[in-house]
Amino acid sequence: MNVRTLVVLCPDWPVIATAASADEAVAVIAANRVTATSPAARAEGVEVGLRRRDAQRRCPVLHIVDPDPDRDARVFASIAALVDRFTPRVELSSPGSLAFPTLGPSRYFGGDEPLAGLVASEIDNALGSSGWFDAVGVGVADGIFAATRAAELAVARPGHVSVIPSGQSAKFLSPFPVSVLGRPELADVLYRLGLRRIGDFAALSVDDVVARFGIEGRFLHRLARGIDDRPSSVGPPSRSFDVESVIDPPAERVDIAAFAARAIADDLHDRLCAEGLACTRLLVVIETDAGERLERVWRHEGALSSTGIVDRVRWQLDGWLNGPSAQRPSGGVSRLLLVPDEVMPARGRQHGFWGGETEADERAGRALARVQGMLGVAAVTVPERRGGRGPADVVVRAPFVGIDGDDGQGRGVALDAPWPGRVPSPLPTLLPTEPLPIQVLDARGASVWVSGRGTLSAEPSMVRFDDAARGDVSILGWAGPWPCDERWWDQLTHRRRARLQLALADGRALLVQIEQGSWSVEAIYD
Repeated sequence: MNVRTLVVLCPDWPVIATAASADEAVAVIAANRVTATSPAARAEGVEVGLRRRDAQRRCPVLHIVDPDPDRDARVFASIAALVDRFTPRVELSSPGSLAFPTLGPSRYFGGDEPLAGLVASEIDNALGSSGWFDAVGVGVADGIFAATRAAELAVARPGHVSVIPSGQSAKFLSPFPVSVLGRPELADVLYRLGLRRIGDFAALSVDDVVARFGIEGRFLHRLARGIDDRPSSVGPPSRSFDVESVIDPPAERVDIAAFAARAIADDLHDRLCAEGLACTRLLVVIETDAGERLERVWRHEGALSSTGIVDRVRWQLDGWLNGPSAQRPSGGVSRLLLVPDEVMPARGRQHGFWGGETEADERAGRALARVQGMLGVAAVTVPERRGGRGPADVVVRAPFVGIDGDDGQGRGVALDAPWPGRVPSPLPTLLPTEPLPIQVLDARGASVWVSGRGTLSAEPSMVRFDDAARGDVSILGWAGPWPCDERWWDQLTHRRRARLQLALADGRALLVQIEQGSWSVEAIYD
């Protein structure tokens, strides 16, 4: 049965949390890619997914900020406190997004639309004081997936509210592209099959979907049909798995209380794993020695690992202990209680017969998870293989998920698409932070260039660096060029370039590229 749900969504929250002005061009960049932007930055052509240098080229005055999930959660706690006035059961999924069922609040405030309008107005007034007037969207629909899509559309609407009538979620979702289902691999397959809209996917029979895509395909098919995103196997635990920690003396600092949360989070995770269960919704209760109490419900689309549980406890603590003075408790934290409010059968991990995960891999993963718990989510990154043409696209740095919380999104698996113009293996090992200018010359000392048909004007003979002390270095061998015409359909992000592999007389091997008539070193083979 679908549950009428209200979702509050602030897409620009990582920027809002930095206390930047709405008129300032700001971008949050992680792993050399833009992850969030301000409206002023978007007006200059800075989009999510752009590389750092491309963003700075489009907007020279762009202010760059590092990601900080702890900061985002701490500031978002004040927004959650505003919504607490409408209902005590607010579910937080991530900083910038929250949800709650509308059954009781809607009756009290006169319906879904009046309720959504009041919530949007309350948050608009809070954000408007800092200049962010059009940063929030409030959507109401059957189930959290449809309500989130409605909230995304509501951001750009007057009043920032979008209410989908009961029973109309499937019709509302039908024109959306299949990419919004959040599974790139599935979306790619559906697109090649000619199923480009959610409505096309929803029209398939359940038996055909399960036969081709398995359990996960059935789950996504439910979303496409407007059915609540929780499968029938999800529900409250059959018995109590509650865990608590009494802190004596009471903790005045977040790190001390979070350290206590680590032990009970591991205990809860181990007890659930022993029963073959995984937590998808968690109630975190924090009490102080002065009798104050703060409850928050945290929701996760997959399964919460022990690291994920500790992160959410830390975010809740940080938002309460370091938030606005009017909301801070008067005493220290004396008790932590974790209640798994919703569980599902754990999917587990399949170990390889040969070359699979070893005990050393598990120990390394748990060590990284502990470091991540102490330093923050963005502080620990690992290489992640992705599809692409250049070395910076094929391997990127991504936050470590944790051995207990693998999200199943293909982390560490290369996407073997055709990728015309892709640099052949082996890939270079060193990537400069910024491309290094270089000149590629022929035997006469004239610049070598690549024609529009992908042919060299002359055979490369030497390279010249900006550093005059190095002088000219002879080229012993070369391969290429590999022309690459990317995103030709988008005038703003279109890139046309060609790459060469060069073996130099001084023993180095370089991957160089030419773009807009200028050569640069893209990567170095070690």
